[in-house]
Amino acid sequence: MFKRDLELERSWQQLLGFIEQSLGKKPKDLNGVLFLIGVQELGQGYRLFSKEEKQDLLHIAICKVLSFSGYYELEGIDQQGWPHWKVIKKLPHFDLLEQEKLLKMAVIEYFELEHQWIVRPSAPE
Repeated sequence: MFKRDLELERSWQQLLGFIEQSLGKKPKDLNGVLFLIGVQELGQGYRLFSKEEKQDLLHIAICKVLSFSGYYELEGIDQQGWPHWKVIKKLPHFDLLEQEKLLKMAVIEYFELEHQWIVRPSAPE
C-alpha cells in the first residue's frame, strides 16, 4: 500500500470515528457516509426515504463533495426542496478503486470545509 493510500485510510477511519462520536452510530461504508451527507444537504431532516429518494440522496452527496474540485455546480432547488446539480467538467475515467479513493478524499474535504473537522496527524511509525 502506498504511503498516500495509508494516509487516506487513516484519515477515513478518523472521519468514521468522528461521525460515530457525533451521531452515536458508525457508518458501514462510503455509501453510508454519502447517504448522511445527502440527508444533510437536502436539509429536510431524517425521515423514511424511498429507494429512488435514497439514490437521489447519494447523487446529491456525490455532486456536493465533488463540487469543491470543480466537477459540479449547484444549478438550483426544485419546488420540493431537492437540489439539482450540473456538470462543470467531466470526471476522469477511473476504475472502481480509484473512484472510491476520489470520493473518500472529497468526503474528507467536505467535512473539513463544511463542518470544520480537522484530520489529526498520525503518529510517526
